[in-house]
Amino acid sequence: MHAFQKCLLMRDTSLLTTPSRFALAPVCLSVALLQSSLAGAQLLGNDPLQLQPSPLLQEQLSPQVRSSLPTFVSGQRITGRPDLETVVEGDAMLRKGDIVIKADRLEYDQPTDLAKAIGHVLVNRAGNVYEGPLLELRVDAFEGFFNEPTYHFLRNDAHGQASRVDFVDDQRAVIHNATYTTCRRLPGPSWMPDWILKASTISLDNEEDVGTASGALLSFKGVPVLPVPFITFPLSDKRKSGVLPPTLGLDNVNGTEVSLPYYWNIAPNRDATLTPTVMTKRGVNLGTEFRYLEDNYAGTANVEWMPFDQLRDSSRWGLNINHQARIKSAWTDNGAALNLSLNRVSDDNYWRDFTRTNSSLTQRLLANDATLAWTNGAWANSVRTLKWQTLQDVTAPIVPPYDRLPQLATRYTRSNLAGMDVALDADYTRFQSDGIRTGQPNAERTFSLLQASRVFQSSAGYITPKVQLHATNYQFDAPLKDGAMRASRVVPTLSVDTGVVFERDTQLFGRALRQTLEPRAFYVNTPYRDQSLLPNYDSGANDFNLSTIYSENAFVGNDRISDSNLLTIGVTSRFLDPATGAENARIGVAQRLRFQDQNVTLPGGLPAQDRISDMLWGGSINWDPRWRFDGTVQFNPDTQQSVRSTLGARYNPGRYRTLSAAYRYQRDLSEQLDVGWQWPINDLWGDRGQKLNAGQGQGEGRWYSVGRLNYSMNERKLVDSVLGLEYDAGCWLGRMVWERLQTSSVTATQRIMFQLEFVGFSRLGVNPLKSLKDNIPNYQYLREPSVMPSRFSNYD
Repeated sequence: MHAFQKCLLMRDTSLLTTPSRFALAPVCLSVALLQSSLAGAQLLGNDPLQLQPSPLLQEQLSPQVRSSLPTFVSGQRITGRPDLETVVEGDAMLRKGDIVIKADRLEYDQPTDLAKAIGHVLVNRAGNVYEGPLLELRVDAFEGFFNEPTYHFLRNDAHGQASRVDFVDDQRAVIHNATYTTCRRLPGPSWMPDWILKASTISLDNEEDVGTASGALLSFKGVPVLPVPFITFPLSDKRKSGVLPPTLGLDNVNGTEVSLPYYWNIAPNRDATLTPTVMTKRGVNLGTEFRYLEDNYAGTANVEWMPFDQLRDSSRWGLNINHQARIKSAWTDNGAALNLSLNRVSDDNYWRDFTRTNSSLTQRLLANDATLAWTNGAWANSVRTLKWQTLQDVTAPIVPPYDRLPQLATRYTRSNLAGMDVALDADYTRFQSDGIRTGQPNAERTFSLLQASRVFQSSAGYITPKVQLHATNYQFDAPLKDGAMRASRVVPTLSVDTGVVFERDTQLFGRALRQTLEPRAFYVNTPYRDQSLLPNYDSGANDFNLSTIYSENAFVGNDRISDSNLLTIGVTSRFLDPATGAENARIGVAQRLRFQDQNVTLPGGLPAQDRISDMLWGGSINWDPRWRFDGTVQFNPDTQQSVRSTLGARYNPGRYRTLSAAYRYQRDLSEQLDVGWQWPINDLWGDRGQKLNAGQGQGEGRWYSVGRLNYSMNERKLVDSVLGLEYDAGCWLGRMVWERLQTSSVTATQRIMFQLEFVGFSRLGVNPLKSLKDNIPNYQYLREPSVMPSRFSNYD
């Protein structure tokens, strides 16, 4: 027989029909206070109680669902009247939905849904726990008060104590004379948390996930650090409007920086951040970031404005706008995609003086780009306008690139057309720039490329012949050196790409592997066409590497098509895991054989006359998941010297442990050593334990060293560098980071960033996390965004 039914059979059922009190024996009992109809029909009758099936336990209960649930009480002694009042004494407990009330004595009035609890009272609502001597609470509405409670919140592991808690409703509460911390309490009467917020009142709004403290004082290690009359703080990772903690930093250009950001949560899909900053050496700067997200469009807008900059005695500003949209259209396959990117600044020195603003504005070439693209069957089309802002430096001038006003492009592709893959590219561009600076006229250029290829493939290898036809026409705004106002060029290209793959099973260092041997040959033949009088609007030399060595054209862009009679020969060998196909190691080499001179050059260039190119070597090793090695070497067989080399290594044995190193060398130009790391210093004295969790106790924390050093060996000096320390004490984090950014060959900006992060509450100081994430490979935040814990993890 069910325990609940046993409890009912132990009493005199005739008492249910009278208003007199009844008494039950002092044994462990459970009684469900149901409606009177259920009491008569099910408790006294023979019909069994019907349980409703549920596929899962609900994390959150709506007020409607909670009010419809039955109420269970239990205790050593239960007295009362059905559907009126119940008094439970000794280990008293009331349970309804996600609410549990425990006390020495519990009175529950069913008509008013009012529960009164006295002595060792504990309330658990959805995992949030309150304990104290006296409680009055309307259970369904969760309205009432709690005297002298202590509390512990499930969502952020915060806790504290107060003189009184007023429960406004099931989502809001006001705590009087309150304390608040996420430092886990340790045994002992003299315990004090590392950080604590004391306030005359703390208002908690779980619907908005925000806490509000008035008359507040934040103390750290017993020292008051932030007395504020009013402050808001998050109860979760959910966004909220309000003033963010102030930030403080030291900079050799800006002086002392103090910022007070304000975050405006406009809507679930829109927000803005206003950041006024005082720089003691320069003045006041106002930064604004606006973000939006809709079903068919999204974007960001960043504006920086300094009314008067003492550094340059002028007003300074920067603008960065990005917008992406999907435009519905019946004559396209999936609508048209619109992308806008606008980047403008006030002057040529902006990139040098505002090195830590939006990354799009810290470059010397700022693109202002608008593109509309769509597809229709086998056709892909786009319309584009591109205008550049070039930030000049008299010590290192830049030739401004040409604006494209506009550029129209289309591409047609078909596979297996009469057994061949066919593609047609067509492009019309209006190039426009300052003719004085570029030394060549503005022009309209029409370019087309028709290509067809056929792949012959078997299990052992492949061969792919390809033919291309390049056709270009120019119409100039001013005559060329030979007086021509128009020019055209037609260039054919023939290429053949072939390779074979050999495999064998082998063993290396006791590991079963599958080794491949993949020789490859690539031949290209393009006849010479004189292009020396043609302007160059968008062409540049291809980088020489293991990818571009197998390409038809020595140039990128469409103004130069190199004449070629080349054969590239290479071979690659891989060591694969036969079970998963994962690559454990790879090594490759390639070299180009030139049968005749390449006479097509960029303006001012010399013909390529070498018959045998430099050798390219490349490889990588992933033998152990913790280790990775890779490198490329460009080797000149005539001088028996390396021309360019890049070697890299990475060691990542676990979380918060990463070490990377890279060596980059380019003969007669640069030689750099780059080292980055994140590592627990505690490892040095044998403490190899994992980091503390959020809210974990106090005492000895963990130190981490973080940094990245880029050292120029030929200049014998540091270039861009980041160096710092992090400390994780469980309920708070400390960071101190020094950053150096090179702005020219002789100047650099430096700053020191300090930050205290009170876990589950707020951060004070300049946030160095973006700098650490951008600079240190595989850097991990010590406190990743956490998943909302289940209320059943604290179910009592």
